[in-house]
Amino acid sequence: HLSLLERGLSRKSGAATVEEYSCEYGSVKFYALCGFGGVFSCGLTHTAVVPLDLGGFRGLAKGWAPTLIGHSLQGLCKFGFYEVFKVLYSNMLGEENAYLWHTSLYLPASASAKFFADIALAPMEAAKLQIQTQPGYANTLRDAAPKIYKEEGLKVFYKGVAPLWMRQIPYTMMKFACFERTVEAFECSKPEQLVVIFVAGYIAGVFCAIVSHPADSVVSVLNKEKGVSASQVLKRLGFRGVWKGLFARIIMIGTLTALQWFIYDSVKVYFRLPRPPPPEMPESLKKQLGYTQ
Repeated sequence: HLSLLERGLSRKSGAATVEEYSCEYGSVKFYALCGFGGVFSCGLTHTAVVPLDLGGFRGLAKGWAPTLIGHSLQGLCKFGFYEVFKVLYSNMLGEENAYLWHTSLYLPASASAKFFADIALAPMEAAKLQIQTQPGYANTLRDAAPKIYKEEGLKVFYKGVAPLWMRQIPYTMMKFACFERTVEAFECSKPEQLVVIFVAGYIAGVFCAIVSHPADSVVSVLNKEKGVSASQVLKRLGFRGVWKGLFARIIMIGTLTALQWFIYDSVKVYFRLPRPPPPEMPESLKKQLGYTQ
């Protein structure tokens, strides 16, 4: 039996839609729940790998709070805004161009989302770096944040935004575009959906790891050695050096990316969110190309 609310909705959009989905694709509720999925997806996975960064579970206490808060906010913006920008840019292009350029839409949509996501992440990332890399400076976010603000002011929290953009925007563009294209290539039933999501996420993670590995190799050296330039590090490492450790990175990034997409899509399934409509050629374009009379 349908409730009064469901009866009202069924008159508006059909009873089948009410039973299958909890909201309309592109609605405020849809975007909000996508953002909520991003919070879980990025917050949990990045906090889980803190011990790997610090070499053991004893190190989990150092920097877990800024990691959890920062990456939760980053996930909120990255996934939530991605869905917003995907629809926004699609509407700006129009139905026909959106179909013809639908793969290209994933790139600016993910780049735009990551632009805001890194702004949200930067303050917590600054606090985390101080906690983890400066022994004795502070052990908790509650101690570190006021101390950093008192010493260097508000702008220091956003000092790392530009480097984050340079590293993370291309990475995110690859991550989302590869994932979307892989999902499009698979045809699956609803029970198979989360398995396909995990596989597509892993494939996207592999490509992300390959694309970002040389830059990450250079950045990791820059973080350890002060006073050297990126070009000096690159020259010293050489071609083979920048690719060292790629296999381990593929395993880590592939698994992390797959888990992020799996958690994100699990939230969407739990809240019965509609999936984006598959790319389909508009009737007007079919007529132009002579597919229909």
